[in-house]
Amino acid sequence: MTALAEPRLTGVAAVRGGPFTGTGVLLRFMLRRDRIRLPAWVLGLTLLMTYFATALGTLLKTEEDLASFSQFAGSPAGAMFGGPGFGFDALTIERFLAGQYGLYIVTGAGLMALLTVVRHTRVEEQAGRTELVRANVLGRHAQLTAALALTGLMAVLLSLLITGVMAGRGHDAAGSLTFGASAGACALAFAGITAVAVQVSEYSRGASGIAGAVLGGAFVLRALGDMAHVQGSGPSWLSWLSPIGWSQQAAPYTLDRWWPLLLSAALAAATAAVGFRLSARRDVGAGLAPPRLGPRRAARWLNSPLALAFRLHRASVIGWSSAVLVGGLAYGSFTQALLDGFEDAPEDLVAVMGGSEDLLNGYLGLMGLMWAFITTAYAILAMQTLRSEESEGRTEPVLATAVSRPAWLASHLVVIGLTAAWLLLLAGLGDGFGAAVSTGEASLFGDVLLGHVAHTPAVWLVLALAALLYGAVPRALPLAWIVVGYGAVVGFFGPLLELSDTALSVSPFEQVGEYPADDLGIAAITVLCGLAGAIGACAIAAYRRRDISTGA
Repeated sequence: MTALAEPRLTGVAAVRGGPFTGTGVLLRFMLRRDRIRLPAWVLGLTLLMTYFATALGTLLKTEEDLASFSQFAGSPAGAMFGGPGFGFDALTIERFLAGQYGLYIVTGAGLMALLTVVRHTRVEEQAGRTELVRANVLGRHAQLTAALALTGLMAVLLSLLITGVMAGRGHDAAGSLTFGASAGACALAFAGITAVAVQVSEYSRGASGIAGAVLGGAFVLRALGDMAHVQGSGPSWLSWLSPIGWSQQAAPYTLDRWWPLLLSAALAAATAAVGFRLSARRDVGAGLAPPRLGPRRAARWLNSPLALAFRLHRASVIGWSSAVLVGGLAYGSFTQALLDGFEDAPEDLVAVMGGSEDLLNGYLGLMGLMWAFITTAYAILAMQTLRSEESEGRTEPVLATAVSRPAWLASHLVVIGLTAAWLLLLAGLGDGFGAAVSTGEASLFGDVLLGHVAHTPAVWLVLALAALLYGAVPRALPLAWIVVGYGAVVGFFGPLLELSDTALSVSPFEQVGEYPADDLGIAAITVLCGLAGAIGACAIAAYRRRDISTGA
């Protein structure tokens, strides 16, 4: 009796491997796609740190200059804007750089990782490309593995460049390495967190929203914990719930301890493992949280472009509203403690807060500026959802109906613009109520509320600029973040870095005035509103003329 020969696999089946097959090929493809984004992120954060190091090296020339800043760093205000201030009792330039400005590099690294993982996983699935690629020789986990590997490479490059910049300026090599590693560790932690987020929602904006909420929560927890730490009372343990806090607990140039960074590495490994496990429990293109089935017939109020725009933005409006209100209450409740910490602060830092004559109003005005930047971030992200709607093929069917292009874009601009004003209102309510309760001065409530809402025209102007980029050259939409980054540097660090009046005036946020510390620039507010309207009209006109794109 002749035994039957065992069948041999041929063709694709013969080379099909395990769940990680094709990871290297995908990684090379991702590197090709990110040939501009990767150096932009890594070099951008490195250049920002280089600028801080150069500017402060010029500003703080003597030991007396450094000593004057140690009191501020040990205050709740210094903790909120920078961190716990390790080694500030014997302050050096490198300690001040790592303890105050390192926070923004670490947070930027987390944002870099978040957006990179979403871009190469959920966006690809949502666009339908993942299903086509996986029809070939590609393992189930290859795409997520390649995305995490790419993010890890970016984290390593950022760590090495920051280490090189700091060591190259003559700072301690071990501290420089710890400082660079702290930024990379935060990037790895949020890469893992995002690996889980992309399994939950089937939409890229949902995944970005989940991971972004974790990043924002980590920033707030770190701030509250660090403020409690320098006060010597309160829930200082909150800092240890934040990956951002772990990076700061490494204490570069002071303690140079690596074990807090191991927490970030452990979180990255654990969340990545969970992400792989969850990805095997869902279908390609689907999320673990299935979308809720809608009613069989649409409500009558949805029968307009404006209503559709509101429906598309509704979830993010609810999420942002909740976060902003809670954040406003939290920061407002620390008003009195922050003022106590500024009693002996150096003159340059007091100038940032509005001057010694009106320190209370100066701080509240600065909070209004901070929430203006946060609200502008919402506006740009909301505009980026329009880009996603278009590239994923959902805009074209809408425009094939009786909805015109101007009506469609204008409806979204109205919804985003009104939401921006709403968020500033909520921030003012939270900050105003918290400050009134903290200081016992009920009259602060109205002034704080007005000062926050007054920044709305500046936010509208940046929104209009983002819309113009989207209407003319959609791929250039991320350039709108430059306005936010420049405004933040000018608004928070302009007096410290002794920037010229011309450099300050370029930022639209500087035109309004930080009320109640400054008088409101009514003329500037009117001009900003007019510019926002004119640029918005140009954006609509540009959108009418260009082709609709269905490619990412």
